[in-house]
Amino acid sequence: MNRRRFLRTAAGAGVVLGAGPCPFLEELYAFGPSANLSDVEARYYRKLPDREVECVLCPRNCRLGDKERGYCGVRENRDGRYVTLVYGKACAANVDPIEKKPFFHFRPGTTSFSIASAGCNVNCRFCQNWEISQVRPEQVRHSDLLPEAVVAAALRTGCASIAYTYSEPVVFYEYMYDTAVAARRRGLKSAVVTGGHINREPLEALLEVVDAVKVDLKAFRDGFYREYVRGELKPVLEAIRTIAAGKVWLEIVYLVIPTLNDDPAEIRDMARWVREAAGPDVPVHFSRFQPMYMMKNLPPTPVSTLEKARAVALEEGLRFVYIGNVPGHAAENTVCPGCGRTLIERYVFDIRRLDLKDGRCPYCRTAIPGVWT
Repeated sequence: MNRRRFLRTAAGAGVVLGAGPCPFLEELYAFGPSANLSDVEARYYRKLPDREVECVLCPRNCRLGDKERGYCGVRENRDGRYVTLVYGKACAANVDPIEKKPFFHFRPGTTSFSIASAGCNVNCRFCQNWEISQVRPEQVRHSDLLPEAVVAAALRTGCASIAYTYSEPVVFYEYMYDTAVAARRRGLKSAVVTGGHINREPLEALLEVVDAVKVDLKAFRDGFYREYVRGELKPVLEAIRTIAAGKVWLEIVYLVIPTLNDDPAEIRDMARWVREAAGPDVPVHFSRFQPMYMMKNLPPTPVSTLEKARAVALEEGLRFVYIGNVPGHAAENTVCPGCGRTLIERYVFDIRRLDLKDGRCPYCRTAIPGVWT
């Protein structure tokens, strides 16, 4: 689907681009103040003495007394019973091109019904969706949109998949998991867009019901994670290893921030690690930083910095390395590593040419890893 056709389809379905409510969903489900939060029992927690609980969903392992919430702000101890407050509470619902996530080797040219709830288990100072990720669920408008309703909306809008995105889907794990199960029953794929800050057991269970995961690897130095993300690097790397060892499709995005994580030595270490831990065929996207949220003091990433990062990654043996947030750049395209021909030509979210045959280059028959049909 090209961009003109997508926009025409979107206009016909009454959908909007970006993080915000979908008009036809507003008619059906009425986005409004989030006073009526959910009371669904959370998965992955331990009951402790004196009505305390320990959440074991993410590496924070929050230990909470009665009426206390986890770091994410959307999971609460209620008299020794740990509940999710955002099950079925979509604060964003949109039809997006799958390339927007970005996924470049997963169902290119299709659209994905994209949902989010409030909350996050880290606090990136450069977050682009901080209005929904860095707030409590009471502070945003939401729609009551249960898993079956999400699936119905995806089918109604002609989407090939459902994406769990915008905020951090780990914190609405139960909602995401149940929606993915319902989606698979109806022939829809599920794609997760995450920072990868999740424990191994829940991640392995999730990988049984979803089809693709994009991990935002925010840097390759633990100091950066501690200071600018309020998280840890190690569990993210462990998550990438786990995903790469499974059956789902994996892509990685590295947001290049001037002076903070753009050192060529760090990029080289990261690329070498990705090749060894996940393989040379994992697509890696070097994305251009734009000043926002609590990091407005830095300039946008120079395109030359992105190009140098890409060159380093290619030198280290990664075969599919892209540049993001630079419309029209040649590194948006997929090039055959065998013969060098351009096989998929992109402009932002528009697929202008898709030249694959049975997942292979039609010229030299080199296999191009991905989920193409």
